Amino acid sequence: MRKEELRTYIENHESEMIEDLKSLIRIPSEKQAAEPGKPFGAPAAEALAQGIEILEKYGFAVTNYDNYAIAADFNQEEKGLDILAHLDVVPAGEGWQETDPFTPRIKEGKMFGRGTADDKGPAIAAIYAMRAVKELGYPLKKNVRLVLGSDEECGSSDLEYYYKKEVEAPCTFSPDAEFPVINIEKGGMRGHFEKTSDAGTTGVRLVSLQAGTKLNVVPGKAYAELAGMAKEDLKTCADETEQKTGVSFVLEDTENGNVKITACGAFAHASTPEMGNNALTALLQLLASVGMEESELKNDISFLAKVYPHGDGKGAGLGVAMSDEESGELTLSLDLMNYDGKTLTGSYDCRAPICATKENLYDTAEQNMKKGGFSMEGSAMFPPHHVPADSPFVQTLLQCYTDVTGKPGKAFAIGGGTYVHHLKNGVAFGCADLEIDNRMHGADEFVEIECLKQCVVIFAEAILRICGE
Repeated sequence: MRKEELRTYIENHESEMIEDLKSLIRIPSEKQAAEPGKPFGAPAAEALAQGIEILEKYGFAVTNYDNYAIAADFNQEEKGLDILAHLDVVPAGEGWQETDPFTPRIKEGKMFGRGTADDKGPAIAAIYAMRAVKELGYPLKKNVRLVLGSDEECGSSDLEYYYKKEVEAPCTFSPDAEFPVINIEKGGMRGHFEKTSDAGTTGVRLVSLQAGTKLNVVPGKAYAELAGMAKEDLKTCADETEQKTGVSFVLEDTENGNVKITACGAFAHASTPEMGNNALTALLQLLASVGMEESELKNDISFLAKVYPHGDGKGAGLGVAMSDEESGELTLSLDLMNYDGKTLTGSYDCRAPICATKENLYDTAEQNMKKGGFSMEGSAMFPPHHVPADSPFVQTLLQCYTDVTGKPGKAFAIGGGTYVHHLKNGVAFGCADLEIDNRMHGADEFVEIECLKQCVVIFAEAILRICGE
């Protein structure tokens, strides 16, 4: 009976939910330079302001934590449940076809736009779950608090600030991943390497290289400039590399007689490198094949092409591939690289299972990079997060998911990190369906409207079972 009431409620308020989500999607809330009172830039602060407007419109008391995050309370009772979502987004990127990234468009039951799935759509679902519970008159014995941050994509310093002022709730979930319940978030390493490298002054040589937008995004584009080789000769190598990798190459003559190379792959989240096609590793493979003049840089490019071979998303080339039964396989994605004519730098994103240690991960990676003369200054490991699958909290969420969807629920592990990574009793709970690729962090990101409506019912059930019974 209650689920039917909740379903009817969201059916009757679907158009309002859509308009509220559109108002958030229109704000290009990528992280920008800090301004007075706006620690992550004006667009992020604008998104929080819009979140406040929506929440206050539906009667919730909102606290603004200095434009790091905002929090809305259902009541003034003791803490029962925190829901953590975020209103910042990754850069728009290239390749959008369905719409401009910040012009929301609905087509065939899907809303397209940057942030629809990650994480403005889920945030709206949480708001409407609280609104439904409130307006349908269901009493809560404990408080549910919705926290909306603005720096999740760039390190979660927003929540670090928030938790200096607040204590975490007994239970926390973040609708920033997939259903049913994610109770394990892998640990891993952010690897950075660097080396001074001389390209020489004659023959075929690399002038510059640039790839990547963010450390947690598989690069869909990569760029290089090559001197000493005709475009026609380079095209033969490019065509062969495209056949092997699936990455295409655009070659253009420059005014100074060089050739500009644009590698075109496919973006993806770094925790699932197999979902994309890494333009950078394909570019390295191409450069290693063109017969550059003997130089320190030629050797370095060949070394990197072997250590980070195209298609290796498990760290085998670096010697760190591993897995365990509970948390699965290690993933590794080379996401950033730059060569300015003097220094070659790069960064990779590694998500490691529970079995990873400093010795078998960090030390092994460092030793193997040193074989090529690269240093790993600034690299750091981070621990995994684990809430037991048989805990009452996890089991309650799984039951909510199953009761509403009719699908079996089982806790599982991911390589991605969410807001709950450092919380004692925090898990990721929705919003995406594992069977649907909503192009998170890629072009034409979307959320299904019916999925959002179902999430409202699931979240409302979780609120009621944790805070009302």
